Amino acid sequence: MIVATAGHIDHGKTTLVRALTGVDTDRLPEEKARGISIDLGFAYWRTPGDGLTVGFVDVPGHERFVRNMLAGVCGIDFVLIVVAADDGVMPQTVEHLHIVDLLSVRRGIAVLTKADRVPPERLRAVADEVRALLAPTGLAGIPVLPVSALTGDGMDALRGAIADAARARSRALDAGRGLRFAVDRAFTIAGSGTVATGTVFHGALAVGDRLMLTPRGVEVRVRGIHKDGKAATGAAAGERCALNLSGVERADVARGDWVVAPALHAPTERLDVRLTVLATEPRPLAHWTPVHLHHGAGDVTARVALRRGAVIAPGATGVARLVLDAPVAALNGDRFVVRDQSAQRTIGGGVVLDPFAPRARRHPEERAAQLAAMAADDPAAALAGLAAAAPAGVDLGWFARAYNLDDARLAALLPQCALAVLGREPAVAFPAAAVEAVKAEVARKLTALHDAAPQAQGFEMAAVRAACAPRWSAASFGALLRVLGEARVVELSGSTVRLARREAVASAADQRLWQAVRPRLAAAGLNGLTIAELAAAAAVKDVALRDFLHRQARSGATVRVTPERFYLRETMAQFVAAAQAAARIATDGRFSAAQVRDAAGIGRNRAIELLEALDRLGVTQRIGEVRILRREAVGLFGAAPPLAAPAAPAAPGRPAVPAAPGRPGAAA
Repeated sequence: MIVATAGHIDHGKTTLVRALTGVDTDRLPEEKARGISIDLGFAYWRTPGDGLTVGFVDVPGHERFVRNMLAGVCGIDFVLIVVAADDGVMPQTVEHLHIVDLLSVRRGIAVLTKADRVPPERLRAVADEVRALLAPTGLAGIPVLPVSALTGDGMDALRGAIADAARARSRALDAGRGLRFAVDRAFTIAGSGTVATGTVFHGALAVGDRLMLTPRGVEVRVRGIHKDGKAATGAAAGERCALNLSGVERADVARGDWVVAPALHAPTERLDVRLTVLATEPRPLAHWTPVHLHHGAGDVTARVALRRGAVIAPGATGVARLVLDAPVAALNGDRFVVRDQSAQRTIGGGVVLDPFAPRARRHPEERAAQLAAMAADDPAAALAGLAAAAPAGVDLGWFARAYNLDDARLAALLPQCALAVLGREPAVAFPAAAVEAVKAEVARKLTALHDAAPQAQGFEMAAVRAACAPRWSAASFGALLRVLGEARVVELSGSTVRLARREAVASAADQRLWQAVRPRLAAAGLNGLTIAELAAAAAVKDVALRDFLHRQARSGATVRVTPERFYLRETMAQFVAAAQAAARIATDGRFSAAQVRDAAGIGRNRAIELLEALDRLGVTQRIGEVRILRREAVGLFGAAPPLAAPAAPAAPGRPAVPAAPGRPGAAA
């Protein structure tokens, strides 16, 4: 169990910890000289009999060092609200109590120190004053114990109460969660290197683990672990420890950093939060108020963004967005405190709802419902609520990171929430009933389309999606169609879909035009032909040819690459094969347009046009200046025939026309 002190300067916090543990937590020369705590101090104590470890964090009480105090109370289990019996409640008593209440600390003891200095009636009066102070907070009703560290009176009762709390401590099950370690101090030890001390918020770690220092993004390895001043092989949630880290210099580690499982390295600068303003504030919190955000052991400046015309009144709670000046490593459920721009006064605090708040505006009512779902303490309830409030589904990768869930724990939530998952990268969850409804609507819509256009061999997926699931992404709808394809409900061809076993009835005119057009498109290969060039070669009108090619694209026989260029399905398969060849020789399967251009033997502009078409169809995914192939979609066009011979350049001013059907000809 981790216990923090809280209270006004010179109320005996450090003396109390020394009496409990035998450790003087004032370690700095300046602290010794001035007789006050300036930074955090740490000590350990083992409970009598069962030897449970209790870690104490002694925080400074001076108002100038509240920032240090905030770094010490992150992630604590228990608080000692320390009030000197001779002084009674003082300003920092109140501010420290506000802070631990905003951080949702709900277990503790109010300790009346220096009890030997006052008569019994004064002790009773201070006890009543403290109970009244605690009454409106989450610590209402905690024990109030008078003690004297000097005479020892009351100390045994205090030790017994702390030991009982340690035995009764019940931290929420942490299975299925990745490591999060909040750094509150870093230093160098000769012969060992960089050491970071802090609190394990979630998960566990062991010597030898490879982790990430975030938000900096530095990979580190755990060389050693110390707990309670002794070497250890591991540490788990709820424990304080020191980590000896390799792979990082001392100058690159600071208070406020986190050491996390690699999957949790996701720095963010926008947090959607539920924010409570202290009732003691003189005015409402307005839009774009500058604040200091205290999260974990860190402190960053930020702005509070509210909806147009909205404010949060003193004593009230509202939803807000925090726009940060530097990235943090926050997740759903993290508690925080905000102080004013000068860092002199605590304004309020709350809980993080969406740590990766979207840049794009969302429908206000939908967004409100989503954030209300994310306020649930239970991830299953949050996921079910999000799925009901998100027409485009819930990105499970985003959800797992925001809630710090591993694959097994996430998978266990899906049947609980009656969700169906579509796709892999990204995997998106929808209510199972909604998925079944869209499946039925796809079958109904395709039946109507086939009845209206019996000659069509298929219909554009984008048009079917717009009619059946307009809020779904193309990737999610494509995944649904593949599910229907595996069930032999539909057949997919390129960017088109049709009902299984529905054969197109082509007109004689379309058959003749296809016989004239197809060989020329095949001969043009990856260079392709514009509609004007193809019309000239086939001796048909542009308008009629354009309509015909669009109908063939809906059937899957051709693919629209640009408004003026259509390719045969098998030619697109050749280009996908060239992209696969480029991916095989590229780093991590990420290839550039130039690499595909060289593999395909075509010009840069044509390669980019074809790649952009593959992006739209979900075969490739662009990431900055490179792309990756989506494994589930590479077979969209079927097997690739051998590449055609390179085409000769066209004469200036004349359209490129194949010399004869079936033979390689010139192409633009």
